[in-house]
Amino acid sequence: MRQRVVIDWAISSFFGWGVYGLNLALQWSNDPDIEALTSVPVVPGDISVDPIQRLALGPFLALSQTLQGVLPPFGAARCHLECPVLTDIDLGPTLFDHRISGHPTIGIVFLASAQVGPEAIARARSLPVIVAGSYWNARILHEYGLDNVVTILQGVDPTLFHPSTATGWLRDRFCVFSGGKLEYRKAQDIVVAAFRVFANRHKEALLVTAWHSQWDGLARMLDASGLIGPVRFHPDGRVDVAAWAAENGVDRTQVLDLGALPNREMPAVLREMDVAVFPNRCEGGTNLVAMECMACGLPVILSRNTGHLDLIEEENCFPLDQQTALDGYRAGVGTVPGWGESSVEEVVEQLERVFIDRSNARRRGQLAAESMARLTWRHTADRLKRLILDFGPQS
Repeated sequence: MRQRVVIDWAISSFFGWGVYGLNLALQWSNDPDIEALTSVPVVPGDISVDPIQRLALGPFLALSQTLQGVLPPFGAARCHLECPVLTDIDLGPTLFDHRISGHPTIGIVFLASAQVGPEAIARARSLPVIVAGSYWNARILHEYGLDNVVTILQGVDPTLFHPSTATGWLRDRFCVFSGGKLEYRKAQDIVVAAFRVFANRHKEALLVTAWHSQWDGLARMLDASGLIGPVRFHPDGRVDVAAWAAENGVDRTQVLDLGALPNREMPAVLREMDVAVFPNRCEGGTNLVAMECMACGLPVILSRNTGHLDLIEEENCFPLDQQTALDGYRAGVGTVPGWGESSVEEVVEQLERVFIDRSNARRRGQLAAESMARLTWRHTADRLKRLILDFGPQS
């Protein structure tokens, strides 16, 4: 009998947690040992898959709808399910209380801070097991005396994200990709500051951005850095990337804003790029967007801090080694030991290295693709399955 397991977060093709849940559902759709469903209503337009994958997801979606029909509404009393529940456990200061618990409840965490309060630690200790999304997160929890922590990294879909030939539509440009929701932690202010210098030297440079998310308001946190001018917004609340870049000295012809693209459309974009830049101040996980760039064989510039440390191997990227400790209070995120402030000058230097020596960049991109071949969603799902079957009762 297949073990049922409930994924207690939203499934989507447009943001990290959603992509995580969607890929677990896909990997387990034909697994002989495990049967997944989600407690959160699925919005059809939020899932972008091919017809075969949609057929494979049919039982998952049907079972999920049945479950959602008997669950209490959001905001109502908690309920307990007699099957394992995977939940995105909150260990932050707000301590959001999930409505659903399981037998057992398996918490998954992507901590952005090393400061975890006593109530959060007590919550973590009450669970039989917590899955940390990076070894940095696991070390934090171990330092608080928690011994119920395992590390399972996110994955990539190798059928989508793999090296392949570019179309060459942008062969006359030098394309610099930057992705991830726009916020202080992702450090797009450093990207703009560095690209401004680089683009002034190289008029063929094109900054290609995938920064939009459901939480565009988080972009205002970037203003606290003072590194560049304030983020600009359209009247409807969406970030105006071109206007923000232009007001900070980047010509509008050197910026291409991709808008909100589903995950499966990203590989074709990434293969047209020359380099990707991630000077992120912190990653609680490994940075899924960076992993997907690396899996496509794209040369990647990575800050050497927090979850990025799980991706960096010898010469599989261009690491940003100059990491200055910072105090995140100015951005309203609390104390942030472990975070790192990348040097704008070092980002420019690494961009120049890629621009000057394309052969070396391609070699590092190939090494990146080889390292990501070991980190697939199949591997992630199999490790989680073993964990679930070890803890979960058969039902």
